[in-house]
Amino acid sequence: MSAPASPSAAGPGGPAEAGGDAGRQGSAGTPARLRRIGLGLAGVVGVVVLLELVVRTGLLPQAWFPPPSEIFPAFVRLVADGELFGPVGQTLQGWVLGILAAAVVALPLGIAIGSVELAHRLTRFLLEFLRPIPPVALIPAAVLIFGSNLDMKVFLIAFGTFWPILLQTVYGIHDTDPTLRDTARSYGLPRHARLLRIVLPSALPYIATGLRIASAIGLILAITAEIVVGTPGIGVRITDAQSAGNAQDVMYAWILAAGLLGWLLNGGLQAVERRVLHWHTSFREVAR
Repeated sequence: MSAPASPSAAGPGGPAEAGGDAGRQGSAGTPARLRRIGLGLAGVVGVVVLLELVVRTGLLPQAWFPPPSEIFPAFVRLVADGELFGPVGQTLQGWVLGILAAAVVALPLGIAIGSVELAHRLTRFLLEFLRPIPPVALIPAAVLIFGSNLDMKVFLIAFGTFWPILLQTVYGIHDTDPTLRDTARSYGLPRHARLLRIVLPSALPYIATGLRIASAIGLILAITAEIVVGTPGIGVRITDAQSAGNAQDVMYAWILAAGLLGWLLNGGLQAVERRVLHWHTSFREVAR
């Protein structure tokens, strides 16, 4: 391994030049980021305008799909009246509790299965058998056991989000570079030190991906439970607006709220992931 460059190096590639390169890369990254945001907003505006034209020209009947110019004002009224926040909070409550319950069980179990080769082989068939079970198929059983309440929604979300967190944790632990494991073992690091210093940092990107997948699944299951069973939240407001008649704009406003909530949750988790894992090679390569 070559010695690190001296701080006093004056030749090409020295610290001064490296700092200048970093500054130029940072200044060049801002326009690129703004360009990506601008293109994304342009795409959204284009889709909205296209939907407006399609509905206004009669290609889509307004009886079941109102134009965006009616949906957005209905959404603004929900926000202005404060009607939006109660159901969003009820949906988020089930989402948070379900994912927390899944993570508390899945993370240590995934670490244990991924760390012990025998456990990984013994559980592989069982995991592959249980994972494909659709969580919505458990709704009748969950209603019988828990009733039509928050506990039922939490159970459904926990079951559905348990698998991506567990499997991504197992994959991350199992995919740790064996050379790093052997090197740490040869230097006499105890098992818990190898786990904390090498295995878990290597598996963190996998675990973060599992949590982001679980976030989307959890929100889908929360709203599904609310629509099918009637537990409080965004899903109930969607069905109430649908059954009220002549309230299609309100129904689509609640659907818009669900979509925005999912987008915000995913964006928030991505921001936390970038902040926590900024040191990882995959994130440094993206940053370039």
